[in-house]
Amino acid sequence: MADEDDIETGNPRDKLRQQSAHYLVLPDLVTHFAEYATGAFARVIAELNNMYPGGLGKAKEKALEELKKANVDADRITRAAASKSKLNLFVALTRDELMTLDRLRRETKSTHFPIYKVWADPKLRPFAGKPLRTIKADACLATFGSHGRDIVVAVADSGIDGDHEHFKKFANLEKLPDGLEHCDFTDDAAEDGASALVDEYGHGTHVAGIIAGCFSAKKEGAVTVLREQHVVDEEAPGDEGGTITVPRDNTEPVELRGVAPEAKLLSLKVLDGDGSGHASNLIAALEHVFDLNDSGRKTKVHCLNLSLGYPFEAEWYAAGQSPLCVAVTRLVRSGVVVVAAAGNDGSIKMQFGGSTREKRIGLAQSINDPGNAEAAITVGSTHGESPHLYGVSYFSSRGPTADGRMKPDLLAPGERILSCTPRAVAERILAKNNVDGWNRASACYREDTGTSMAAPHVAGAVAAFLSVQNEFIGRPDEVKRVFMSTCTDLGRTREFQGAGLIDMMRAIQSV
Repeated sequence: MADEDDIETGNPRDKLRQQSAHYLVLPDLVTHFAEYATGAFARVIAELNNMYPGGLGKAKEKALEELKKANVDADRITRAAASKSKLNLFVALTRDELMTLDRLRRETKSTHFPIYKVWADPKLRPFAGKPLRTIKADACLATFGSHGRDIVVAVADSGIDGDHEHFKKFANLEKLPDGLEHCDFTDDAAEDGASALVDEYGHGTHVAGIIAGCFSAKKEGAVTVLREQHVVDEEAPGDEGGTITVPRDNTEPVELRGVAPEAKLLSLKVLDGDGSGHASNLIAALEHVFDLNDSGRKTKVHCLNLSLGYPFEAEWYAAGQSPLCVAVTRLVRSGVVVVAAAGNDGSIKMQFGGSTREKRIGLAQSINDPGNAEAAITVGSTHGESPHLYGVSYFSSRGPTADGRMKPDLLAPGERILSCTPRAVAERILAKNNVDGWNRASACYREDTGTSMAAPHVAGAVAAFLSVQNEFIGRPDEVKRVFMSTCTDLGRTREFQGAGLIDMMRAIQSV
């Protein structure tokens, strides 16, 4: 194997390898041992040195000897030796054994040590959210550990429910970096900012849950999922019916997880309990983030999600030049990645002469502000499970912008996305639908649709990416370029799909 100063490039994990070349056992595995361990032991993957004199077979033989030197029990070595893998050993080790292995490596030239690197062997769990697979967030988490740790994503929305179980496991809303506090910018804001962790509308909590957080059904508690159900009045022939929201108790042992589950979330409340607010509220929030980062001198907030906005009015401003878009541009130039929803004005209903029925027609130049800001990553919506089949969502706003620029920049899942909702909001929705008898002590989740749901998939992807590729922190233009250059083409026109569907795996591998 090459020395630390001569690591070959081309492997997807090269960047991570270069950052940790002097370690046999990754520091993260030792520091956060309890997260990977069951009792005193953690299952690990010992990657064999493929340049070891004598080849992989000799390396495996020698590695077993080194494990004995580290006082690893014989039965655990036997199971490791029985592994069918030619490239790795699978073994359960204590924290002390890991550190002993690391010491043995340091006493030996790396090219003559049989083990190249020791990785965590995390449990595989089913994901409830298929959109995570669509953008390859699950694969990135397993391969690169793209958990979003130490990355802060600000969510400018209707607040985030600070009591929701989804944000407890990784304390996403707690222990923020020094100088960061949740803040309320609505007209009736409380001075202490505590109201930023109250979400009477539910939109901000749903958005935040897509970005980060994690909750395990059965393991951590019961889950109630709110889904829309189509109903028809059998006593009214010809009636097309409507939809009601019904609760369903989830009994499957699955995880409901955000794209970057361990990212920190900063709540910037700009919408009130009715989901209303003004552009000025949002601009104040953007200026606040600018100040938090000391005008770009110190990056504390890495990404900002904007799943809100307003229809662009060409008579007021040139596209991308409204005060809100200018504030977005200024913030991006200071080092913050800004992700904005394209809007849900991609089609309108029209009634043609001689017809009594309305027909839905696609609408170009329908990108909303702040999505018109050129520096923002503007996100359109696609189907969560079958994007190649269904393409761009009918409601997703399309480009080009009024001044001829290509928008949206890319696509992410935005149809019937499952994420968390405040219990009070669930109570209100179900009461409106005359539903009673559900488990009010359960963690509440619901499905929602819109580019508001697509944008946080990208914000979460940015947090995950930055947690792996730290050198891109403070370089939003480069982050945007990486994600756009690695998208999957869905075969739709650029005005509809932009660069295509976001691909997290390809993005991380590309650098």
